[in-house]
Amino acid sequence: MNALLSVKNLQKVYPTKVGMIKAVDDVSFDVAAGETVALVGESGCGKSSIALSLLQLISSDGGTVHFDGTDFTSLSDQQRQQFRKKLSIVFQNPFSSLNPKMRVRDIVGEPLKTVFGLKGSKLEERVAQHLRDVGLGREHLKRYPHEFSGGQRQRIAIARALALEPRMLILDEPTAALDVSVQAQVLNLLKELQAKHGLSFLFISHNLATVNYIADRVMVMYLGRIVESGPVHSIFSSPAHPYTQALLASIPSLDPLKKNQLVALSGEVPSPLSLPAGCAFANRCPYASDLCRTLRPDLLSKSEAWAVACHHPIQGEED
Repeated sequence: MNALLSVKNLQKVYPTKVGMIKAVDDVSFDVAAGETVALVGESGCGKSSIALSLLQLISSDGGTVHFDGTDFTSLSDQQRQQFRKKLSIVFQNPFSSLNPKMRVRDIVGEPLKTVFGLKGSKLEERVAQHLRDVGLGREHLKRYPHEFSGGQRQRIAIARALALEPRMLILDEPTAALDVSVQAQVLNLLKELQAKHGLSFLFISHNLATVNYIADRVMVMYLGRIVESGPVHSIFSSPAHPYTQALLASIPSLDPLKKNQLVALSGEVPSPLSLPAGCAFANRCPYASDLCRTLRPDLLSKSEAWAVACHHPIQGEED
């Protein structure tokens, strides 16, 4: 399939008083039209930096972001403002991403006024339509964010993101701040909206259960780099990278026969200010060799749709 979003060699570096932190290190991936690609990894690995860099809400320090054939990183600020109609974002925390001083009709309606010039009854009808799409009603138009539950606030945030009828949504931990039962409702809503509008999703999360439910492909990230990518069903059933294996082994299970089988990684996470010369996961990896500690592995194809950055990939059932 042709890529709607194509990211090549993306880099993001943050200067600090004691050195430079490379939050995103030479990351490349594609997202096809109508596809859901998940990005997973521990907190601080660079997932949100990728999300913000894609929209140039923070400037990237290298690489390109092509969306629908246009290099987003080469556009002027004015051109980007117009181009963002096609690519929108839903932030993690609906308690902080919505302006507490604005009513719902203004939160969802502001992009419609700014871009399409809608006002009056036409604006209110369009806002009501977007609220209906996310399971809210006209009676919610005049309310403020504090009058809603967390799940309802995230529905409002999704309605705002859909207001300009984008082709793709970046979902940055969209269920992390919600209760488990509400998470399921929001995930089902996202799948319904994707089918209705033909949307593509970049779904960023550390919750592997939600990823398994919603995504077609998954990319596993560790300290700024993609260490494994491929179809969700393949990676979840037979991970090739030791870090992916460790992430999956850390998922709690309700099965009484598995409740004591959780696996904790040993070793310390390297400082992002001073990453080792070889594989950044080597000091936590049970399979590490001298080669791993001296030469950083490239992300190489394991099959047509599966790639792994490891000198000693795990031989799973599918091999």
